[in-house]
Amino acid sequence: MSPLAILYIILPFPIAFILHDAEEALTQRWWMEKHYATLIERFPRCAGVFNRLNRLSTRGFVVAAVEELLVILLATGYVLTGGTVALEVWTAVFLAFALHLVVHIAQAIAVRGYIPGLVTTVLLLPYAAYGIYSVSLVMSIIEMVVCGVCGLAFVLINLRFAHWLGRKMG
Repeated sequence: MSPLAILYIILPFPIAFILHDAEEALTQRWWMEKHYATLIERFPRCAGVFNRLNRLSTRGFVVAAVEELLVILLATGYVLTGGTVALEVWTAVFLAFALHLVVHIAQAIAVRGYIPGLVTTVLLLPYAAYGIYSVSLVMSIIEMVVCGVCGLAFVLINLRFAHWLGRKMG
């Protein structure tokens, strides 16, 4: 990637993540307390997820978010060092984050209202789209799909670990 792409796409990623997770951390607890019963009633198949999120304190959520931020910082730092597969690693994590934003939109539609992280999701969607477009200029679609699948698998496993860590330390 060009130096400008690094400046406009890669370096802002940790900042985008911090802003998004700050909104989630500030709103998750009160939102869950307010909507927990309704969520269980409307989406009984997701009760396990809601139960885990309901048990996660704000401090626990922040612990989980910091762990995830460390992953993003490592991927970003790896790009800056010019590592062998740095762009692929960063792209994997970035694509998982972009998908996470789309999931927030779907969640807001499903609950027909605000969900924690929605405001920054809407603000970050153009950044995510431009990031995906920028990566598509230097990677084939197949490479991007492989990165996306690997990133999604890693992030799902890491998310479980991060939430476990958040419950233990929160």
